Amino acid sequence: MATINYDRLQGKLNILADAAKYDVSCSSSAGTRKNQGGGLGDASATGICHSYTEDGRCVSLLKILLTNHCIYDCAYCTSRKSNDTPRAAFTVEEVVDLTMQFYRRNYIEGLFLSSGIFKSGDYTMERLVEVAKILRTRERFNGYIHLKTIPGASKELLLEAGLYADRLSVNIEIPTKSGLALLAPEKSHDELKAPMETVKEEIITIRESRKTHKKAPKFTPAGQTSQMIVGASNETDLQVIQLSSHFYKQYDLKRVYYSGYVPMLSDNRLPAIGTPVPMVRENRLYQADWLMRFYGFGAHEIVEPDSPFLDLDCDPKLAWAIRHREHFPVNIQTASYEMIVRIPGIGTRTARKIIKARKFNQLTLEHLKKMGAAVNRAKYFIATTGKNEHLSHLTRNNFRQYVLAQTQTKYKDQRSGQMALF
Repeated sequence: MATINYDRLQGKLNILADAAKYDVSCSSSAGTRKNQGGGLGDASATGICHSYTEDGRCVSLLKILLTNHCIYDCAYCTSRKSNDTPRAAFTVEEVVDLTMQFYRRNYIEGLFLSSGIFKSGDYTMERLVEVAKILRTRERFNGYIHLKTIPGASKELLLEAGLYADRLSVNIEIPTKSGLALLAPEKSHDELKAPMETVKEEIITIRESRKTHKKAPKFTPAGQTSQMIVGASNETDLQVIQLSSHFYKQYDLKRVYYSGYVPMLSDNRLPAIGTPVPMVRENRLYQADWLMRFYGFGAHEIVEPDSPFLDLDCDPKLAWAIRHREHFPVNIQTASYEMIVRIPGIGTRTARKIIKARKFNQLTLEHLKKMGAAVNRAKYFIATTGKNEHLSHLTRNNFRQYVLAQTQTKYKDQRSGQMALF
């Protein structure tokens, strides 16, 4: 094993950790790897430790790039080959050593490793796989490992990566084909989707194999994810949500992450430097994503073609309820679970409590409040056994304005400025 120069390593870490901060697809949820035979660490659903950048983004440690050298010239990427920025590259042993040193000091719970592409997709992917392989086999590291799959890498390398990593991901980057062609003409959606298909097929194969062979190897047990940059091109929220829905159905992705574009580079194809980061829009997309994954909403219900952007003034479920007052009020004493979870202010956990509790009681707004419902919103959409004077507002022409005036939002100071962008 080569001797590591820690002064040089610190310099590389400063560059490559900073370059990785804009990749947000680093949750370790759903990954489990037990510590067996005296190895070091384990991975669980609690995930990697997190830190927060100055612009409010949640980032995970140890979260680094293998290198920020890149053969591509994507307009939106700080590592693009034409950008005048300090360059660095870790060796495989340096990443292994950093991970073990940080873990032993209790700085991290695992590793999130991505990379720019140097030489070729296979050349880069081979080194990412080697890092994970050494950590698992030589260092007996059982903590969480998330690897980025590299576009253009061979199927064989992707399959090997899944044997050592808890989670794999490939960033679709720009949601529309036209936007990607404009900002990253060397890439295509088909090329970026190809690794997703390979990983999905192997997950299914291994899953079926483990039904009859309990000792069959695990393959990326925490599944795969992707990320989209929003605000760098002219995509609509409708296009973003439709693409996410397609990924969930076609590739069985665990998560799609959304990253509001941070204007860092001067390019006439991009928003000007100083343009506000679309943080409210990013948050609304996450809320919409949650509705698709856990609340039974279809993409076509959340955003409609005649109004292709999410309402920045309120969350998507409240916006849907305001648009579709014909479904309300909902009688919580008799309504189905599927309809109860569509009531603004009621989440899945509270909905399950309602289904159980109504067998024994005639529920009131006070009961719902004790169960955890946000009654300040729910009260305009619920029919209970007792009198609900708030329902009188449901039929008013100014219902939307009235409800929003009564609803608190942490984005009150940001949303009006961002509305002007769309």
